[in-house]
Amino acid sequence: MRVFTGPPSGWTHDDQEHAVAIGVFDGVHRGHRAVFATLAEAADGRPLVAMTFSSHPDAVVAGRDEPPALTTMERRLELFSEAGIHVAAIIDFDETTMRLSPEQFVEGYLVEGLAARVVAVGTGFRFGHGASGTVDTLRLLGHQRGFELIATPIVTIHGTEVRSSTIRAAIASGGVELASRMLGRPFEVDGEVVPGDGRGRTIGFPTANVSMPEGFVRPAGGVYAVQCTIDGTVHDAVCNVGTRPTFGGGPEKIEVHLLDTEIDLYGSTVRVAFIDRIRNEQRFTSVDALVAQITSDIVTARIALR
Repeated sequence: MRVFTGPPSGWTHDDQEHAVAIGVFDGVHRGHRAVFATLAEAADGRPLVAMTFSSHPDAVVAGRDEPPALTTMERRLELFSEAGIHVAAIIDFDETTMRLSPEQFVEGYLVEGLAARVVAVGTGFRFGHGASGTVDTLRLLGHQRGFELIATPIVTIHGTEVRSSTIRAAIASGGVELASRMLGRPFEVDGEVVPGDGRGRTIGFPTANVSMPEGFVRPAGGVYAVQCTIDGTVHDAVCNVGTRPTFGGGPEKIEVHLLDTEIDLYGSTVRVAFIDRIRNEQRFTSVDALVAQITSDIVTARIALR
């Protein structure tokens, strides 16, 4: 998959026409993939482009912190490719971009940058300075500048709209099953395994401490059935997210215990997929009680991971 960055004037010079989907696409969830599918049907063989943003436009416009991300940009690009996208166009959304009128955005990015002939967005799409551009604005500009606009309805699951904000809220409250249904795959955390205090090994359950970069959504504290991908191999595991209150508490950590295998993971990058939430984190009155509960958690995790 090709990746365009920088000013749109440098994106393409071969007059290649494109079919373009526009959005933040954080998480690349089922709603986003519905936009891609609609685009593919109308593309008439043109390369499919996902136009996305390096920073969340809402945060730049409102001057506030970005919402916690569901995916890194690297993972977003992987998911674009898996969804059949041929080109990713990444806009560095800053104050200059924010000030563009709808007409300037269309002319610079869609017409000159990509020679767009088909454009797909969600029905709530807004663009241009002050979010003044709507789907109707984009449709009118398309008539004037030679591209067709397709507005894709919001996908719902059991009456709930599939939105990145809904998925973030579900994960933050421990609802990883709902998040998985909306994402179309388990919620994942990518991180490096860093040294811990080694306490898990002393009680018979060695764990890998997975660091998580700032700025990403974190699952609620608790115990989860997970699958851990290491060098392309998937391992069943049980995971604790929390502060280890039985041992006096501390900074929140993501600790993963692999089932049926033991691997030295220090320094490795792993992907943890959250399959099911087993229980809340809790404080036990003794180490023996904690060990008994972990043993039970592993049985529950094996059932969930079948």
